[in-house]
Order: sequence, then C-alpha cells, then structure tokens
Amino acid sequence: MERRDLAGAMVGEVGLGCWQFGGDWGAVSEESARATLQAALDGGVTFFDTADVYGGGVSETIIGRFLAETRADVFVATKLGRRGDPGGPANYSPAVMRAHTEDSLRRLGVERLDLTQLHCIPTEELRRGGVFETLHTLQTEGKIAHFGASVESVEEAQICLAQPGIASLQVIFNIFRQKPIDELFADAKAKGVAIIVRLPLASGLLTGKYQTDTTFTPQDHRTYNRDGQAFNVGETFAGLPFELGVSLADELKPLVPDGFTLTQMALRWILDFDAVTVIIPGAKNPDQAVGNVSVADLPPLSPELHAKLRDWYTDRVAAHIRGPY
Repeated sequence: MERRDLAGAMVGEVGLGCWQFGGDWGAVSEESARATLQAALDGGVTFFDTADVYGGGVSETIIGRFLAETRADVFVATKLGRRGDPGGPANYSPAVMRAHTEDSLRRLGVERLDLTQLHCIPTEELRRGGVFETLHTLQTEGKIAHFGASVESVEEAQICLAQPGIASLQVIFNIFRQKPIDELFADAKAKGVAIIVRLPLASGLLTGKYQTDTTFTPQDHRTYNRDGQAFNVGETFAGLPFELGVSLADELKPLVPDGFTLTQMALRWILDFDAVTVIIPGAKNPDQAVGNVSVADLPPLSPELHAKLRDWYTDRVAAHIRGPY
C-alpha cells in the first residue's frame, strides 16, 4: 500500500474509521471489532481513527486492548470536544480538555496520543482560538504528538488552517461532496497540512447496495440522524435525503470501470487527489475491511472519468446537499 505523509509519519493511504465500534452503526461485538482491526492490519492499514464519544469510550478501549496485545505499529488518531460530561462550552476549557485527553490516553493505553483532533466543535470556538492554545500546551507537555481538527465546512477548515502548528484536517469528501477540491486542497497542500477523509462512501450510499426501502436499526445514526435530528445532517448520507441518495448512487453504476465495483471507484476517486493523505472508510467485519484495502492496488481513474464525475456532481448533486458545507 502506498504511504503518504502525515506530520512526518508515513501512513497507509487507506486507514480504518472506527466510529462503528461504538455502536452508532448498529451493534458490533468486541470479537468482531478485533477481527476487523486484524484484517485491516493484515491488509497494510497503519492508521486507525476513533473518538472519545464513540460508544462513550468503547471504540478507544477496544483499540487500546487490541494494540496492547498485538504490539502493532499503528498511528492512532482520536478526537475530543463532543462529550456530554460536562458538555457544551465547558468542554473547551483547558481543564476539561486536559481531563478528556487523559481519559483517551488511559483507554488507548499510551503515554502520548499520536494525534488528537477537535471534534466538530462550534465555529465560534474555533474563531476564539483558545482551544488551540490548550492543544499547544498539551503538545509541549508531551501528552499529544500532533493536533488537528475534524470540521464540518470549508469555512471551518480555513479557520483552522490559520492556526500555527496544526497537523491535519479531517473533512467529509466523496463523489457527492466535491467542494474541497476548489476551496481547500491547494491551501492545505501549501501549508503541509494533511487531509484525512471521513465518510468516503457517504454512509454506505456509494456502495450502491441500498434501496429506498432499506432500513437500519434504531441505534444506527442512519436511522436517528437521517435528517439531522441529532447532529449535523452532513454526517449522514453526505447531507442528501436518503431516497435521493439511493437514486443518485444508481446513476453512477454505468460509469464504473471494468474490474471495479462502485465502492472501489468511489474510494479510488478520492485517492487520486494528491492533497488527500488517508481515507478512513469504516468496516464492521473483516470482509469489509479487506474490500476497503483492495482499492490501494487499483490504478487511478482516467481523466475522462474524473471530468464526467465532476460534471455529474455539479449538475445532479450539489444543489441538494444539506447542512454546513
């Protein structure tokens, strides 16, 4: 697998998003999670992404136990800022950020976090800048090696890019959400800031497996946040209404090159952008992890296909995206 630079660490271009181990994509047993982590590792994955709120720390704990037993050399990124204890503006105080960092250190079983990211915190907090001062302090103390931010919009990404020392930005980027190409990537490259891509398959829409009558469990965010009832609607189905997203995914199927699946085309499309450092598709079982990794062995898409997908996005998708973008 090709490796790309993230603050001096060369990580595999296909990582593993670990939100699902917290249960927000339906129940995942620890046994299944561990098997999935191992399959990803065996496939060349060297980057796991998690957060302190995924299952109230369950995802971090599973990863910590797995790495303690396997002694695998994996770059682990986590996040802070969304916990409900205490929640709200109090989460951004130095004392609470420190306490939440200590909790992540304990659950992951490490003395220093490879990367901690602000977890989609309010835009006004990013503008105030105090959270970045705290992150600098934690970095100086050796609690964290690097810091970044997971953001909802290009506007927020640009605020973060202005902060000295930021190592990475995590953004939603996929065939349904192409805005960062024109409004973010060149600036991030110029500043040497890594781009971590979450939701590369638009909550599964870009696998092409869903029908308009597909249902998900009540615990799955694809049920309870379908229209932004719990958090930013853009985090679920890329901000598209589900039925429309299913229809749009079907429109892509005739464009899939020979030897590719729709999933592989969607992931390869992202990796063709050199501003992207790592993609973090999720996987609930080993087969999904192996399938995600397979894209690293596929050739780039043709310039002609890239042009078609860009025009298709402009004509068919862009006007329907909801939420901050």
